Amino acid sequence: MNKINLENLAIVLVEPHYPENIGAAVRAAKNMGLSRLLAVKPSGCDLTRILKTATHHAEDLVLAIEVYDQLEEALKPFGYVVGTTARRGSHRQSVRNPRQLAQELIPISRKNQVALLFGPEASGLANEHIRYCDALVTIPTADFSSINLAQAVMIMAYEIFTASAAQKEHFIPRLATRFELESMYAHLKETLTKINFLSAENPEYRMESLRRFFSRMQLRGRDVQLVRGICRQIEWYTSKRQK
Repeated sequence: MNKINLENLAIVLVEPHYPENIGAAVRAAKNMGLSRLLAVKPSGCDLTRILKTATHHAEDLVLAIEVYDQLEEALKPFGYVVGTTARRGSHRQSVRNPRQLAQELIPISRKNQVALLFGPEASGLANEHIRYCDALVTIPTADFSSINLAQAVMIMAYEIFTASAAQKEHFIPRLATRFELESMYAHLKETLTKINFLSAENPEYRMESLRRFFSRMQLRGRDVQLVRGICRQIEWYTSKRQK
């Protein structure tokens, strides 16, 4: 029976405010067999307070926490990024539940590093964080949708740990990393602005739609190179026309 490759999955806490929540999230990850946790711009990394809620059993994970100043930098090696959100909106239309998401990760995690993003305790992930996500997941609740950070990590980690596939195994190739994708998006923005497809005053307006379009395709590294090759050809042709 196929299961998720836990070694390729990481918990990413975006701007966590309380060391106790980091520690409790580490403990949840340890319980469910996850061994990698990243913290992006944490307000406090007091190891004493983190270890208090993580307990000594998860001390190895606490000491191995990777700390970053920028989310884009933290996500560079990941081929698939999942954002957790309780909010809906124009940028958050296609949202899975934890069990659906866990099933989808079975083949993806085989050859791709997967990041599972959790936002700040008070506000959750903002649109500037969502733009890096290939998929979104919402934990179903009753009338009150706010869930403690560590509890959210535990729910997601549990579903991922227990996920198994009833269907036949199918192949998922290595996907493009965030570094490759962000380089492609920067190239696209520059090229499409030159030919006036994007407004020079506000190129990000249409770029957000392009990001959502490409994220549904699960691009491979060679797909990224193809898109960038098209951009280079457009740039060559336009420069030739201008001359």
